[in-house]
Amino acid sequence: MALAAERADLVLSGGGVKGIGLVGAVAALLDAGYAPQRISGTSAGALVGAVLAGAVQSGEVTGARLKELTFEIDYRTFLDQGLVERVPVLGPAWGVLSGSGVYRGDALRKWIDTALARFGVSTFADLAISDKALPVEQRYRLVVTVADVTLGQLVRLPWDYQRVYGLDPDEQSVADAVRASTAIPFFYQPAKLTSADGRTSTLVDGGLLSNFPIDSLDRTDGKKPRWPTFGVTLMPNLPEGNDQLIPALRPLHLLGGPTLLEQVVTTMLVGRDQAYLSQPWVQARTIRVNTADVGVLDFDLSERDKEALYDDGLRAGREFLRTWNFANYLTRFR
Repeated sequence: MALAAERADLVLSGGGVKGIGLVGAVAALLDAGYAPQRISGTSAGALVGAVLAGAVQSGEVTGARLKELTFEIDYRTFLDQGLVERVPVLGPAWGVLSGSGVYRGDALRKWIDTALARFGVSTFADLAISDKALPVEQRYRLVVTVADVTLGQLVRLPWDYQRVYGLDPDEQSVADAVRASTAIPFFYQPAKLTSADGRTSTLVDGGLLSNFPIDSLDRTDGKKPRWPTFGVTLMPNLPEGNDQLIPALRPLHLLGGPTLLEQVVTTMLVGRDQAYLSQPWVQARTIRVNTADVGVLDFDLSERDKEALYDDGLRAGREFLRTWNFANYLTRFR
């Protein structure tokens, strides 16, 4: 268990609406006295992480407050189809095959923007921190993982705004970065980012390259960490989770499925991290939330379903903390 206000960094995995489980696990850490310093997230983890970062920055962080914000979401409003995509069967299939996505993602971005505004957060300048132990470009409360498919590389925002795009990170919208990280391929419309030299990149869900970026906040100078970095993951085990991870591709099942495309995308989203999670030093600091009963894109969750997901995360977090000991972790792995 933690002492009052013991510091910790957090890494939150993707998982769609399963992200409610992330909130439960984070609540367990907050209740135990941990004070989040930096948060790294992908997709749903980026969304939860952004709200958490805003709450920490404003001094309003409690497990109850995070739960309140999460439970007020009507996830069905995030299914904002365009005119073409509203055509039964053919519309969603076109969105998948063309790569334009089944849903626009505008409603999701608006919710993120509104939620962050409650904490006075708009751009990454509002999430800046003073920590001289970190490189200048990493002095932010939040970092989100995004896949730039135009450049063919993983980018971490705001860290890479200047290096990759020539943009001032302090001027960039947090909601735009989170929206890009949540752009599940074939499900949501990809995001766009124009660099200082006029080049436009297409950005999609960071889970395409790293759904659980557990090493993103680790020191690279060989020294021991100043405080723990906890990971929270919602990822299914393959192949058991293969039939529920990418429901956006279900229109293609009319052709006989699951399709190779669905299996390839699923493996891209979680395959690397499945192998990474088998490493003892990763397992030792990771809270695994069992969310097998809920699909990543089950946007019609009932209040009872939400409570169950939250409770699963809360229970997993508390169980993890029962045996966690930072000194022992350092002795064994650092």
